[in-house]
Amino acid sequence: MRERRLLLVVACFALLPSCKRAGPAAGAPAAEAPGEVRIGATLPLTGSESRIGGFYKEGYELAIEEQNRAGGVDVGGRRLPVKLTLLDDTSTQATAVSLADRLVSSDKVQFLLGTYSSHLVEAQSVVAEQNGVPYVNGGGGAVHIYKRGFKWLFGLLAPVEDLASAQMAWIDARQKEGKLPRPSRIALLWENTAHGTDYRTGVKRFVEQHPADYTIAVDDSFELNGKDFGALLGKVKNARVDLFLADAHLPDYITLQRQYITLGLCHKVQSYGARGSEKQAADALGKEQVGYILSAVWWNNQLGASGLTRHFVDAFKAGHGGRLPEWYQALGYETARALLLAIEKARSLDRDKVRAALAALDAESILPGGRLSFPAQSGQQALYPFVVQQNQPDGSSPIVWPKDAATAAGVVPNPACP
Repeated sequence: MRERRLLLVVACFALLPSCKRAGPAAGAPAAEAPGEVRIGATLPLTGSESRIGGFYKEGYELAIEEQNRAGGVDVGGRRLPVKLTLLDDTSTQATAVSLADRLVSSDKVQFLLGTYSSHLVEAQSVVAEQNGVPYVNGGGGAVHIYKRGFKWLFGLLAPVEDLASAQMAWIDARQKEGKLPRPSRIALLWENTAHGTDYRTGVKRFVEQHPADYTIAVDDSFELNGKDFGALLGKVKNARVDLFLADAHLPDYITLQRQYITLGLCHKVQSYGARGSEKQAADALGKEQVGYILSAVWWNNQLGASGLTRHFVDAFKAGHGGRLPEWYQALGYETARALLLAIEKARSLDRDKVRAALAALDAESILPGGRLSFPAQSGQQALYPFVVQQNQPDGSSPIVWPKDAATAAGVVPNPACP
């Protein structure tokens, strides 16, 4: 499995000078190096997002390994191997920016794959825009990133606002079945980032559209990588809410849930946005302590019954000792695959032509809905339905929404609550 022509370079560098320098004019084509396609990327391989950064790395590797095993990328009739230079941005904005600048100016990569986490993608994508380099990312879902009018930026994560709406749609269906009180009181907690703001916007928009059905009793933010959420959770406890809806990255989800349990909290519905089913959380907290948590994600391996998605799931399992992929690996894989597909459609390494191919892309995809495109009206951010899943006592997380993809009905109210 490890015999391949992929060159993988993983390194951690000290901060480099700012990317704000005079670069080539936007749209200037990269010189075509005979013999290879050079792609650069950074991921958070250390720091607070290191575990998920490692998952995206697995997705990048698989897509490029498959391409190289097939003989490389078909560039106008010539098959060229793919060389990936992957650097560790340490989960920090300044490093993500400076390393992207290094990849373009020193390593002379022709294209960029993005990092993971909205605040890192937002900063790093400026380097690509200034240098006229196609930048395809599967790690930034905040809509603000795509409202800047950037020409070279393409995103595979559907908007976080829609993530919140998908969760609320499932909750609303359960309320209409009489399983939740009407109105239901909500505690809405959100990380103080563009990602968190979008989650809050999605929930509030749904509540405003259903004023007789829901009311927000707690609406508070918190900082990333927090250590003590006692005051915030105390406010939730005193508010006597029915629904606990939070948006958090994985480290904060684990910390919040540990303190939530310590305070003896329990709600009819509990969610941490896209987090919930991660094995790391179950290992840290115990699977009985993450039971019935609801999450909405961009992909679920239960979608892999046939076609391209089945191929991805089987290929990943074969290369990782039978381990099933999570949505992180799937988005990393599809991000790299989208760029490679655009290069083949462009039949060239010319950056302008590859950018145009990405903008016009309409391809079969492993993403929910089965198609991938980058609509101009959304700022070249992909749009597709979210998958809502719920943890079960046996450790599984079946799909509960939308109906046409559901593998279980879900459980509500939480039977663990007294």
